[in-house]
Amino acid sequence: MTTPHQTSAEDAPLLSDELLERIRSRAAGYDRENTFFTEDFAELRELGYLTALVPAELGGLGLSLEQTAREQLRLASAAPSTALAVNMHLVWTGVAKVLRDRGDASLEFVLTEAAAGEVFGFGLSEAGNDLVLFGSTTDARPEPDGGYRFYGTKIFTSLSPVWTRLGTMGLDTTSPDAPKIVYGFITRDGGGFEVKEDWDTLGMRASQSNTTVLSGALAPADRIIRRLDPGPNPDSLVFAIFANFEILLSAVYTGIGKRALELGVAAAHRRTSLKNDGKSYAQDPDIRWRIAHAAIAQDGIYPQLDSLARDVDTLADHGAAWFPKLVGLKVRATENARFVVDHAVRVSGGSTYFATSELGRLYRDVLAGLFHPSDDESAHSTVANAVLGPIGE
Repeated sequence: MTTPHQTSAEDAPLLSDELLERIRSRAAGYDRENTFFTEDFAELRELGYLTALVPAELGGLGLSLEQTAREQLRLASAAPSTALAVNMHLVWTGVAKVLRDRGDASLEFVLTEAAAGEVFGFGLSEAGNDLVLFGSTTDARPEPDGGYRFYGTKIFTSLSPVWTRLGTMGLDTTSPDAPKIVYGFITRDGGGFEVKEDWDTLGMRASQSNTTVLSGALAPADRIIRRLDPGPNPDSLVFAIFANFEILLSAVYTGIGKRALELGVAAAHRRTSLKNDGKSYAQDPDIRWRIAHAAIAQDGIYPQLDSLARDVDTLADHGAAWFPKLVGLKVRATENARFVVDHAVRVSGGSTYFATSELGRLYRDVLAGLFHPSDDESAHSTVANAVLGPIGE
């Protein structure tokens, strides 16, 4: 019998332990030099990992979202930055798969192009846009043939050095039926954008999530996938983005917690106490309590992650409850990871304060969870509306 975060012999992991060790061995260097995870990316691409969510009949590996989330958890336990950046490509393929599974082929080109080797970036985030998917500060200007040119600034654009397709959105304010939020895909060789080399951050450094300035980047008519009214929208694209983003993001931060707990346990066994006649800290009741407290918290996330991903795969109908469930998972996973890392740092002592410490790096990386949507305030508002009703009613 396996626990929810383990893998049975019939469901062997795609990412081998040997590959993960190679990836882990490079993570500190990427972080120290603030460089993209070039070697990791090459190995993952060679493995076909970028096609994990592409159905087998379209040339991919045909994994479910549940299986992919488990793989991302394991990848993040080796190199959080690598996993976080790869997430953004997987989100788009996951969106296309969710729509396809529900009879909508509007993003099937994402799946076939991913199978052919294209790399998809996630270019939706904007500074100061707390509406997230329900508004945009980017200008989407219509072309006569149905295409759009985008003008605006996107932040946290992971995979900046390697994406060949960028999914983005903007606000059309000039068409007769305006305003409309327009979603489309631009190509790297199509120009009309600038990638700023401004990713000099506290953590998640290897993701190279540089700012992207759109200055007329063209999404042709056949790559415009939606024109939606601003504000909350029941369109299946919104659900698909939310579901894949929140679940895969939660997997990454759960992986950070998993590795932090491993390092905390190792430190407890390694460190010895003069006060206790040279016994290891693993024999100290206070340290044992702290490790157990972290382990209990960590263990509670695995079944939630599996269950919600499985519900997406099996087309479960949670109706309006989907969004509270998704934001709740994201908040629990990211906050729990911070909690577990913090406890592991306390157990491990002052050595984690050195720049060479893996656990110290995780301490920096895990803070990025604060800034991904949905943030804590937005998530609590979503859940409050679900359980209490909107304000004023």
